[in-house]
Amino acid sequence: MYNYLIEPRAQKEYEESINWYSERSELATLNFIKSVEATLIKITKRPHQFRNAYKNFHEVAIKKYPFIIIYTIEENINTIVVVSIYHQKRNPKKKYK
Repeated sequence: MYNYLIEPRAQKEYEESINWYSERSELATLNFIKSVEATLIKITKRPHQFRNAYKNFHEVAIKKYPFIIIYTIEENINTIVVVSIYHQKRNPKKKYK
């Protein structure tokens, strides 16, 4: 099993999304957090299972929410680096920047 690290950009996106959901529904917020955590656990167990979308970036959709977790695999330190928790309605040209 791998460890994971969330880069500042991804952390900011995650916090902004939690804030957005919290303004609408406590239940939706809790379910979003659970879905993100469940997806991160799946990634740490089998990081190569998910789509290698671009160069060394892998991505996996978060169930029931319009987000994708974009990550790289740092084999030498056994770590998944989450670079973005990307809302699918955003400009795709900025997805990997």
